[in-house]
Amino acid sequence: MNRHFPPAVALSLLLLPLWSVRAADDPRADEPADPTLAHDQAKAVKDTVKHDAKLVADAAKEGAKKVAVAAKGVAHEVAVASKEGAREVAATAKRGAEKAKAAVNGDKAPPAPAASAAPATPAKPAEKPPASPGKVPSP
Repeated sequence: MNRHFPPAVALSLLLLPLWSVRAADDPRADEPADPTLAHDQAKAVKDTVKHDAKLVADAAKEGAKKVAVAAKGVAHEVAVASKEGAREVAATAKRGAEKAKAAVNGDKAPPAPAASAAPATPAKPAEKPPASPGKVPSP
């Protein structure tokens, strides 16, 4: 076995430069043989990414519009509720002032609350338009 080892090492050392030169001449496996093919592939990927980005942007814009509509509705409801709350606070303050005035004047029974001090009814949402005469609503 020792007889075959030195010649094998010498042969491999002699052939090493030859294999290196041959490997340098071979085209790389990851590069396409046709440069226009690489260009076409790059363009196709670029177009696909552009299209997908546009779809995402459009979806985000549509979602933002829906959120804005919902936020507007909620803001309107909050404004109506705040207005009601302010009316109730004003009515309570008015009744408190009347009771304090009656206590200062020595009246035992405070005057009856005014008709305008009745609790306000909440704002009703817009009603649906009546059905057209040709359509019969289902039960």
